[in-house]
This record gives sequence, C-alpha cells and structure tokens, in this order.
Amino acid sequence: MPEYSSLFVCLMGMGTVFFGLICLIVLTTVMGKTVGGRTAPAAAPAPVPAAPAAAEPNRQELVAAVSAAIAEELGTDITGIRIVSMKKL
Repeated sequence: MPEYSSLFVCLMGMGTVFFGLICLIVLTTVMGKTVGGRTAPAAAPAPVPAAPAAAEPNRQELVAAVSAAIAEELGTDITGIRIVSMKKL
C-alpha cells in the first residue's frame, strides 16, 4: 500500500466534497426546471382588512398612571415628570 502525503489526502477530500456539491446543484437546477413548469401560478393573497383602532376612553387617566409608574421607578416626585407624547405599540 503506497504512502500518501497529507496534502494529497486533503486535496482529494476537498475535491470529492466540491464535486458532490456541484452534482447537487446541477440536479436541483434540472429538477426545478422540469417540475417547475407544471405548477399552477400562485394566487395573490387576499388583503387583510385593518383592525379598527380601539378608542381609549380616558387618556388622562392613562397618562397619570404611566407618570406615576415612571416616578416610582425613578424614585422622584410625580411633579418632576412631563410626558410629551405617548404612542401605542
């Protein structure tokens, strides 16, 4: 049995892997072209109607509750907090 150098073994292994990958690419391309022509075109999805915006009955109470929670977290007085705007996420 002949002695093979480590470089030869490495190159043969890498060559085998790349040959296999190239074969897979060619096979999937050929299968895609042969089978792809027989499928029906996909229908456009129906538009989803927008959900109605829920009205907030008491905006001032919500702002007061958020201000109180922020003041408690920061450990400051509620009069030192000013909320400029609030956006629902």
